Amino acid sequence: MLATCSYVGRRQRQRFVAFFGCMYYAMMRPAEVAALTRDDCRLPERGWGRLTFADSSTAAGRACTDDGQVHEHRGLKGRSKGRPASDPRTRRPARNVPVPPELVVLLRDHIERFGTGPDVRLFRSEGGSPIQPSTWWQVWCKVRALGLTPAQQATPLLRRPYDLRHSGVTWRLNSGVPPTEVAAWAGHSVEVLMRVYARCMTGLEDVWIARMDGALHLEDPYPSEAGKDGGATEGGDHVTPGGSA
Repeated sequence: MLATCSYVGRRQRQRFVAFFGCMYYAMMRPAEVAALTRDDCRLPERGWGRLTFADSSTAAGRACTDDGQVHEHRGLKGRSKGRPASDPRTRRPARNVPVPPELVVLLRDHIERFGTGPDVRLFRSEGGSPIQPSTWWQVWCKVRALGLTPAQQATPLLRRPYDLRHSGVTWRLNSGVPPTEVAAWAGHSVEVLMRVYARCMTGLEDVWIARMDGALHLEDPYPSEAGKDGGATEGGDHVTPGGSA
């Protein structure tokens, strides 16, 4: 689907490949992706990178923001515990998420092609404004129409851009990453994570048995029968190494 995104539209398409990639590979919410800056990214030339972000940009509407702007910057969801920013007990929330080389490449290519805005944000419109939710919704609808068959489009499969985040969480859980780690990376509590994603772990019994068996049996529990009779041949003669019967 990310590759399909590069073929959608003539002007906006390339801007959203890395945008949607962050939602899948880094389990980010759309508002968190919109607020991502170059300083939040550690993108080595090879190997895994890391995203550390502590802000989100929500399109609340001009009538609902203090400065009259469409987007309102605020802390990560569920992290401030209702305390005002002036409260000394309020900590600056942050998520520190390891990201695979696939996303590192997407972000490096995006920065090389589009640069960053004056506020070093990675994702913005052609005019330099924050990307509106209506825009990435429209792009995703086109991606889905191009990337899925008619039968698949009739199902809930990847119906919303947000489903990319759910798929990213599922991928990490099914890879065997402990739920506590996945919850921290996704910005969930473990309770919420297990309640929402418990069903994605079904149907993998053979995988879990193989992993438990591998951890339990570091050595072969069924050693070969060969050699137990002292090397005797079928006729009872003993064969010495390098010698004859």
